[in-house]
Amino acid sequence: MALCLHGFPDTAHSWRHLLPALADAGYHAVAPFMRGYAPTGIPEDGAYQAGAIASDANALHEAFGADGDAVLIGHDWGAIAAYGATAHAPERWRRAVTMSVPPLSGVLADFFNYDYGQFKRSFYIFLFQTPLAEAGAAAHDMALIDGLWRDWSPGYHDSARDIAHVKESLKDPAHLAAAIGYYKALFDPTRQVPRYA
Repeated sequence: MALCLHGFPDTAHSWRHLLPALADAGYHAVAPFMRGYAPTGIPEDGAYQAGAIASDANALHEAFGADGDAVLIGHDWGAIAAYGATAHAPERWRRAVTMSVPPLSGVLADFFNYDYGQFKRSFYIFLFQTPLAEAGAAAHDMALIDGLWRDWSPGYHDSARDIAHVKESLKDPAHLAAAIGYYKALFDPTRQVPRYA
C-alpha cells in the first residue's frame, strides 16, 4: 500500500497525478480526505492535533490490511501525520516520504529563527489563531486559497482544478473550521484531546 495524505490547502484530489504511477509500480495507492475535509465528516472529538492525524494514518493502514511494506507519503499536514504514524508504529511503514514540512518539533523549536520571507509565507498560520480565521479564509470566494496556490505553485498548469476541489471540500463552514482547526491545535492547549497526546 502507498498511503498519500494531503495538507492545506489541498485535498485527496491533489494526488491524482501520482496515484496511477504508484499503481503502475505495484502499490495499492490510496489518497483519503484528511479528517474534517468534505466529504469526510467532522470528528466528534474535535481533534486535529498531530497525534489525531497520525492515529488516522495508522488506522487506515489497518483498515486496508496493509503489511510492513507500506509506504506513507505526506504533504504539509500529511507530512506531520507521517512523522507521527511512523514514530508510533514503525513496523507498519517501510518508508515515509514527507514534503513541505520538516519534523514538527524542529519547526516549533526554531520557529523564530526563520527569515522574513518565511514569516510572510506563514502569515495565514497567525491569521488562523484569531477569531477572524474562518471569516478571513472564506472572504471573497476563499481568495486566501487562490493566493496561497499562486504564491506556492507558480506556473503549475492545473491549479484551477485543484483550487476548485479545495473550495468545494471547504465550502461548508464546519469543514472550513475543521481545516483551520489543525492550525489552532498547534498553539492552543485547550484543543488537545488527551487520547492523542
